[in-house]
Amino acid sequence: MLNSKTVIAAATCAALLAACHSSDVTAPIALVTPTCGATALVALSPNQAVTLACSSGTFLNLAPGAKYLIVPQFATGGVRSGVADTPVPYQIGVVGTATSSLANSATLAVTRPLSRQQQFDALLRDRSRRALATATWKMIGAQQATRADVAPAAAAVPDVGSLRNFHVLQGATLQSETFEIATGRLAFVGAHILLYVDTLAPANGFTAAQLQAFGQYFDQVLYPLDITTFGPPSDLDANARVIMFVSPSVNALTTSAQCQAEGFVAGYFDGIDFTTSANSNQGEIFYSAIPDPNGTVSCAHTVGDLANTIPATFLHELQHLINFSQHVAVHGGQQEEGWLDEGMSIRAEELGSEYFEAKYPPPSGRTSPAQLFPDSAQGFVSGFLFDSYFYLLRPDTASVTLHQDSENGFSWRGGDWLLLHWLGDLKGKPIYAALEQTGLTGIANVTAAAGEPFGSLLGDFSLALWTDSIPGQPRSAIPPRDRFQTRNLRQLYQRLFDNNPSNANFPRAYPLVPATLTTTAPISASMVPGTPAFYVLDLTGANANVAIRFSAPGGAALAATLNPQVSVYRLPN
Repeated sequence: MLNSKTVIAAATCAALLAACHSSDVTAPIALVTPTCGATALVALSPNQAVTLACSSGTFLNLAPGAKYLIVPQFATGGVRSGVADTPVPYQIGVVGTATSSLANSATLAVTRPLSRQQQFDALLRDRSRRALATATWKMIGAQQATRADVAPAAAAVPDVGSLRNFHVLQGATLQSETFEIATGRLAFVGAHILLYVDTLAPANGFTAAQLQAFGQYFDQVLYPLDITTFGPPSDLDANARVIMFVSPSVNALTTSAQCQAEGFVAGYFDGIDFTTSANSNQGEIFYSAIPDPNGTVSCAHTVGDLANTIPATFLHELQHLINFSQHVAVHGGQQEEGWLDEGMSIRAEELGSEYFEAKYPPPSGRTSPAQLFPDSAQGFVSGFLFDSYFYLLRPDTASVTLHQDSENGFSWRGGDWLLLHWLGDLKGKPIYAALEQTGLTGIANVTAAAGEPFGSLLGDFSLALWTDSIPGQPRSAIPPRDRFQTRNLRQLYQRLFDNNPSNANFPRAYPLVPATLTTTAPISASMVPGTPAFYVLDLTGANANVAIRFSAPGGAALAATLNPQVSVYRLPN
């Protein structure tokens, strides 16, 4: 609700019937549809914003004497929404003038293949969705308590040195899926982790001291980061711990040729372990690559190599494990939609960076005092930093709400990290556990966890992608809903740009550049559902209100299923 400091006429807000806020408003404000119309005058003070749901091809009036950021969106998505992940033509601009066109921005997007880790992870998530949808898998059930309800002292924990057999995926493809039996010896028992090492471990791998340090790191640092944020997984095997199996079977999932071209699979979680399948290990298990400095299985991997790679993979995969176990095993629901599940896992990787950023405030822990991130955080940052930059180069081409894990592309993954990080900043970290510990999925899950309509969230999130750090403005002047609280996006991407001066993939210091709207020519363009487009309209020299329409080409109404809406932010003078 608006408080006494909101500088906007009550009559204007009543006419808009929309979400308006100023710099001191953080509470959710519901959207009312429809809200755009000939009498809807948008009279905002600098650094104020409003989101209007425009479903009838109608228009809004902007007050003169100001410059505006105008961000149309299709606030929809989800694999069960019936909306396709294809560009939707639209028109935006001043009513009654000739139309110009804006080239589809998809041709400008940076492209690169997914890493072998991403490919394999996506295949596993997609495979489990298909198996659940076709009832190929029979789940063990939700009768087991979650790990938070199990007292570790009462849990059945085997002795160090004891042996256990595991069913492990064999080969470098899932197209013809086969399993083999691998035997692990229990090498470390922690408060949260049971670490097994394959008895066929390659030579010259972990020393005894390295193995203990490895187990301690995952048990005392990494595991608590995910559990504190997302909540506990299930505990099907009643041992109050997640099993970590370090095995050359994981190395073998990548051929030497794939390793050279695409990287390697560092680790994975497999939903089959929650089923009654003959190949299920019936427990919460993370499978990890093993040191192989002589390259006897695939690429050569030293202990140091894996120490830089597996931690982020563990945080990523443990989120998938928690998410799957809570949605499917505990709550008996469907697997989380891929875009949200993957966004949460990328956010999980960032937790590792945040831990070391807090441990080593600048300039400590850095090879160069100018580094934004300490050396120990480097292995956790690339997933969110690079991919979000590429998303912001052309956000209108990459939906954040319509992708499944198995779909190619990294830009949408960067967009999902931005959304999930912003959402945690806005609502607090407890929202992540709320998103996990439920049977809801997709936009319905986000809406319930946030306690407000998805449209109002997408509107302010979209604005925040540009208004997070407006040049020349103190961050405190920007409404809390329209900026990130724990990241400075312009600082992040400026440093990325500075560190890659000759790299064509990083063409500018801030990747997002709004197109220009004029009072003489509306623009015809397209964008995919579940993402925004960005425009700036300068009315500082105008003497009268200017009517803006967001519609289908020719002025027709946009489909209501797209949930079309426009966010407007008055930029500072």
